[in-house]
Amino acid sequence: MKITTFNPFIASSQPENVIKIFEELGFEKHHTKEGIEIADRKDTVFRMKDANGFYLDVLKSTENITRDISGIRINVDNFEEAYTMLLNKGFKNIYKDETVDTKTSKSAMLESPTGVNIALIQHLK
Repeated sequence: MKITTFNPFIASSQPENVIKIFEELGFEKHHTKEGIEIADRKDTVFRMKDANGFYLDVLKSTENITRDISGIRINVDNFEEAYTMLLNKGFKNIYKDETVDTKTSKSAMLESPTGVNIALIQHLK
């Protein structure tokens, strides 16, 4: 398994506020992915990038979350291998065994035994 990208993410019920702060820090919206189906809801991800090439994902959650949640997005070249390895290390899929399968990617939201959130993603070509 190879990690292909690695960046922070922030999940928020009010992503406009998060986006505004990071725009003031020099980030720009790179692209938006809407209608991501997970756990009977549809979320939106705003991918942001700054002039130095740093990325940040801001997730607009339709789930009723009371405070922002941060974590790490890790893109890999082999989802199944990475997913199995993290589960064997004690990580839990926060949506039971559900993964997000789109035309362009496969992903899951995992939580470590100590509470670190990881969005594990493989882009499909």
